[in-house]
Amino acid sequence: MSVAAQKFDFLLAELDKRKKLVKDYLLQDPYADSFRPAHIRDAAFSYLKGGGKSLRAAVLLLSCGAVGGDEMIALPAAAGVEIYHTWTLVHDDVIDKDDRRRGAPTVHTEFTQRAAADLGWTGEDAAHYGLSIAMLVGDLQQGWSWHLFFDLFNKNKVHPALVLSLVTELSTYVHTTLIEGETLDIQFSRSPVGSLSEQAVTDMLWKKTGVLYEFAGRAGAAIGLGDADANIPVARAIATFCSRCGTAFQIQDDILGILGDESQLGKPVGSDIREGKNTLLTLRALSSASSAQRAFMLGVLGNSDASPQAIAEVTQMMRDLKVIDYAQQTARQHIDHALESLHILPDSQYKQLLQLWAEYLVERQF
Repeated sequence: MSVAAQKFDFLLAELDKRKKLVKDYLLQDPYADSFRPAHIRDAAFSYLKGGGKSLRAAVLLLSCGAVGGDEMIALPAAAGVEIYHTWTLVHDDVIDKDDRRRGAPTVHTEFTQRAAADLGWTGEDAAHYGLSIAMLVGDLQQGWSWHLFFDLFNKNKVHPALVLSLVTELSTYVHTTLIEGETLDIQFSRSPVGSLSEQAVTDMLWKKTGVLYEFAGRAGAAIGLGDADANIPVARAIATFCSRCGTAFQIQDDILGILGDESQLGKPVGSDIREGKNTLLTLRALSSASSAQRAFMLGVLGNSDASPQAIAEVTQMMRDLKVIDYAQQTARQHIDHALESLHILPDSQYKQLLQLWAEYLVERQF
């Protein structure tokens, strides 16, 4: 086994420990006993039971430890970030019309099927029911996430002013920024392919993904320090680190969306090409292509009926044009800048794990 594989085995083992802590906390949360009827309860736990890496929750706990805090005190907040992220996935799957997530049906797909199996509904009625359950359970999970943050005080006696500060930030700054990013993503998906700048797409990715990573790091540091002041140098450093990592994570996601192994990803590969998404890869490919290549790509990008062969040809063009290399280098640059932010932290196993976590984000294959 290579040294690189060994270091990530260590990281993944540590991430799994924290994922289990978060999952157990959520499964044992008495608040969830109020989730009714059964379809809503099942939908609320669907993605939690289906896998996922819980990276945002884990980085919150690691950030807490990195400033000398007790991870167990921060556990309710980690669970809150996990549930907050989960509702965004449920709604994102509706927006993107995806039918698979983590190797299983998405919430709206599952409950379209269950409308038929459990309620005897068919056609548009069943499909509308699936969408309605996804909308409602996302709303429920959003409220659940805030409840979990309040557990910081209710169960762990974190100072109420600190808890209020975190919930306020999550429900205002993070919430509005993330929804802005998601809205831009929708608008960009209908913009003519190649009509946007790379900077506009990168900014959208940060708003859609990076802002929640930034918050997870800042929240963990605040709980560990017992102080919500975002200008404390170590807190600011961790927030900057997580923010930059969030953008790199999304770029790697876009790469895997084209090159990944569908059985590992648990979702369709090539869907970004069929949807004609303005990703860094498509923008770079179109700007680097010959007139013939560009004409071919424009005939495939955004074509929902594109054949697997056509998708494969566009993917190969991206390889030939060094677009994949460019995206990987861009993600790597974000990680390198992120790692610079950690120099202020004292050496510890937590710092080492944060560094490994950053490396993993751009080297993962799913």
